[in-house]
Amino acid sequence: MSVTEIVQLKYGNVAKSGLSSDNAGVLAIAQAFGYSGEELSSIPAEANMGLSCGNPTAFASLKPGETVVDLGCGGGLDVFLAAKKVGPTGRAIGIDMTPAMLDLARQNAVKGGLENVEFHLAGIDKLPLADQTVDCIISNCVINLAEDKPAVFAEMARVLKPGGRLAISDLALLKPLPAELAENLMAYVGCIAGAIPVQEYESGLKVAGFAEVQVVNTGADLNAYASLENQSGCCSPGMCCEPESSVEDSSVTPASLTVISTESGNSELHRELSDLLRRYNVNDFVASVRVYAIKPA
Repeated sequence: MSVTEIVQLKYGNVAKSGLSSDNAGVLAIAQAFGYSGEELSSIPAEANMGLSCGNPTAFASLKPGETVVDLGCGGGLDVFLAAKKVGPTGRAIGIDMTPAMLDLARQNAVKGGLENVEFHLAGIDKLPLADQTVDCIISNCVINLAEDKPAVFAEMARVLKPGGRLAISDLALLKPLPAELAENLMAYVGCIAGAIPVQEYESGLKVAGFAEVQVVNTGADLNAYASLENQSGCCSPGMCCEPESSVEDSSVTPASLTVISTESGNSELHRELSDLLRRYNVNDFVASVRVYAIKPA
């Protein structure tokens, strides 16, 4: 089983977990990373599952009539907030590789009565969108999970119109991770081990053709996740604690990642990752960042 397949499996579990803004811990995470109570109450509660590391719609400067795409849309949280900003003459498009997440997002769209939204099943490195058709790309703690980040950057540049922009919330490395974290599969799924250095983020976007690139440390405390019961990194309770079959497999890539035994179920996975995070202050190594860039006209 590949890393991508394991990420799909884990986030599929989250989609089926029933997590929502009605859960106090999930609500607290969203608010810790920049969502207001008014924003969260304006969309279906199930769209928020406590997986954010920022609020990209807060700095995307979305305007009525624009087309905005959310990479890794999950249950639709940022898609729905964006849809309200671009209005009935605009479009908000969600892309996700996990079928269960898209099922949930579509259900939430019906529940919220949002008609200017659409969702597509795809990887963010192969977008099902035509060249130069998008005004703004947003994403929230997802690009760090992509194995081929240069391909993601190139796809963003391809689909954006000249003058189009990125407004992304993500995690980036401040300094190299300890081997125990860097080589741990659940730290990868939990959004930690897949992060790249701030400088690499900047240079990768410039190579893809972007200008005015900014990768800004927000200073948000990433321990907001681990301070809540059953929460580790961006790995939510539903991701870590729902029983499932073993994900241990000799074909997992990258080969350097360590697969924690799951013979006792996801609760053991969660305990082992939690133990890692108790021994390391993630804020020393990883930052929540705002990423902004423009495709030259």
